[in-house]
Amino acid sequence: MLTKFLDPKNDFAFKKIFGTEKNKDILIHFLNDMLTFKDRALIQDVTFLKTIQDPETASKKTSIVDILCKDEKDNRYIVEMQVAKEKGFEKRAQYYASKAYISQAHAGGEYHNLKEVIFLAIAEFIMFPKKKHWKSEHVILDKDSYEHDLKDFSFTFLELPKFQKSIHELSSISDKWMYFFKNAEKTSEKELEKLVGKDMIIERAYEELDRFHWNEEELLTYDQAEKYEGAYIASMAQKYDEGLEKGRIEGMEKGREEGRTEGLEKGREEGLEKGLEKGKQERELEIAKSLLLQGVDVDIIISTTQLSKEEIEKLQSS
Repeated sequence: MLTKFLDPKNDFAFKKIFGTEKNKDILIHFLNDMLTFKDRALIQDVTFLKTIQDPETASKKTSIVDILCKDEKDNRYIVEMQVAKEKGFEKRAQYYASKAYISQAHAGGEYHNLKEVIFLAIAEFIMFPKKKHWKSEHVILDKDSYEHDLKDFSFTFLELPKFQKSIHELSSISDKWMYFFKNAEKTSEKELEKLVGKDMIIERAYEELDRFHWNEEELLTYDQAEKYEGAYIASMAQKYDEGLEKGRIEGMEKGREEGRTEGLEKGREEGLEKGLEKGKQERELEIAKSLLLQGVDVDIIISTTQLSKEEIEKLQSS
């Protein structure tokens, strides 16, 4: 069914809403709403910077971020939408932040002039299974006193799978932003009226997603970005499956060899298959038990493991 609103997680749509001069007031509001570290003055204006961060030498890696800007005090902000689950994404976040920090240095410049770098990511997967809340903020603190002496780096991660509120449960502008990212495509006109309330900036964001305000070229680019993202996710899933298959084949080969030695080849093969399946299930159960002990919501555990709600409830009662 053709919906009125497009998906803000789409790379092109995301940059259209938050990464253009025309809509920089939406970005400013979003940053001010989501970055809640103490003693932070509100952002008044931003200047967009090029999103390709060149390497210091030709042998090093070029980094490309979704949105890079600076405020009126020259502090840098990196905003990333990450749809596909990627191993080491938190390390990539630190790498991008360090690149933005280093890029401020010029020959003969003084280190005390380096400005703060703030990294904010919206992730459509669970990054920190042990954390219950959908938002986590990370800064560098003194190990003993917890004083915040090193203030030039901070990281905020928004984990969409952990946000479970319905439209009737939204109680803050932060809730509305999370609902926007997670459910914009499914939002009806009637729901939008309730969602917006007095927060007109949310209405502006939805207006930018109204497919009937997009021209043919923009819709084509949107579709291409969607196909690319889908292909990327599929390729990651394929690599995962190939890894499982490789492990299965190697395990079977090992089982055959052991079976030949002991004269139990057939039994080894069947036992290997059952053992792999049983081991996988036991691993999922152990993960679920650990998350339950940490107080993680059942819905989050379901999305993290491949267990059913009934299996998890059985664990709770055991």
